[in-house]
Amino acid sequence: MWKAPVVSVRIALFLLVLTWTVAERPAAAQSAGRSCTQQGSTAVPNTVSPGLEDGPHTLIVDGVRLWYCVAGASTPGVAPVVYLHGGPGGYSYDFAALAGPRLEPALRMVYFDQRGSGHSERPWTQAYSMDALVEDVEGLRRALGVPKIALLGHSFGVALALEYAARYPAHVSRMVLAGGLSDAAASGRSMCLRLAEVNPEAYARARAAAGSASSADPGACKVFEALSGADAQAFLQANMYPDARIQALRDSVKAASGLRHTGELSRALFAAGLTEWRFTAFDRLTMPVLVIAGQHDYQVGLEAPRELARSLPQGQLRVYERGGHHMYLDEPERFAREVIGFLRESPNQGVKR
Repeated sequence: MWKAPVVSVRIALFLLVLTWTVAERPAAAQSAGRSCTQQGSTAVPNTVSPGLEDGPHTLIVDGVRLWYCVAGASTPGVAPVVYLHGGPGGYSYDFAALAGPRLEPALRMVYFDQRGSGHSERPWTQAYSMDALVEDVEGLRRALGVPKIALLGHSFGVALALEYAARYPAHVSRMVLAGGLSDAAASGRSMCLRLAEVNPEAYARARAAAGSASSADPGACKVFEALSGADAQAFLQANMYPDARIQALRDSVKAASGLRHTGELSRALFAAGLTEWRFTAFDRLTMPVLVIAGQHDYQVGLEAPRELARSLPQGQLRVYERGGHHMYLDEPERFAREVIGFLRESPNQGVKR
C-alpha cells in the first residue's frame, strides 16, 4: 500500500514533471483527443451504462470535479480499459490522440485525467495524495457502472494502478503497466548508472554529493546536484526518447491540447515521499498483469520492471528492444497488438509465463 520506506538514496525527480510549459486555456475550450472527437468508427451497443457512453463526462469525488472521455469498441466479457497517465500531473490527451486510434477498434477505452491534471479540477483545498487518487479511480469505476475495470497505466500511472489494484483487487480484471514507477530507488540507480556512461565528470560530482552512501553502491548519486537547467533537461529527455522525432511528435500533440502541467499534484506527492516509494503488496494482485519496459528507458530502467513482473503472482514481462519511456510510440504496432491481445484474453489464459 502507500508507504514511503526509508532508503539509502533519495533519488531526484526522474519523471519529467517541470518541463511542460504549454500555456493553459480554460477547460471548456479544449477538444478531447482524436479518439474522443471522431466518434462512429466503432460499433458500441446502446445497452452500455450512461457513464460508458461515447464522449466526455464529468463526475465529482470528494468535492472535486473529474473529467474522462470514452471511446472504442465494446466487447462482451472484456472490461472497459481505464488509462492512467503519468506525471504526476500529466494528462490523457496525447495518449488518446497517438495510441488511441490503434486500441479503440478492439477495446472500450476510458481516458481519465487525474485530479489537478488536464481537464480535471484543481482542488481549492490542495487535497492531493495517493489515497485521494486511488479513491478517484474507484469513483470513476462506480460512475462507469461496471463491476470491474482493466487498467492501462503509464509512468506514474503505473504506481496509481498498483495502489488501486492492491486496495480494490476484486474490481480489476487485468492490468497493463508500461514504463512504470514501481521502485523509486531502483529507477534512481538506473539514472545514476546512465549518467556514468554519458557524462563521467557529472557522475563524479553526483557521487560526491551522495556522500557515504556512494561508497557501497555505484548506483548511489544525486543527479541534480551535478546537473541543472538545460543540462538537466537534456539528460532527462535523452533518458526517455531514444529517437528525438518521437519527442517532437509528442511535444507537438501536447502543445495542440492547450493544457499544461501545473506542478501541484507532483509537488504534493514528491513531498509525501514518492521519490522513496516502492510497491510491496504483490500478493494482493492476483489478476493477470502485463509489464512492458523499454530497453532504452533510463528513467525507469529494467531492474524495477523485471522485479515487478517476477514478484506478481500472474506477472508477465515484455521488453521492447527499440523502446524508450514511451514505447507505445517507439513500437506502436507491437504495443497495440500485445495490449489488445492481453486484455482480451479469457480468464484461464492469464497464467504466468
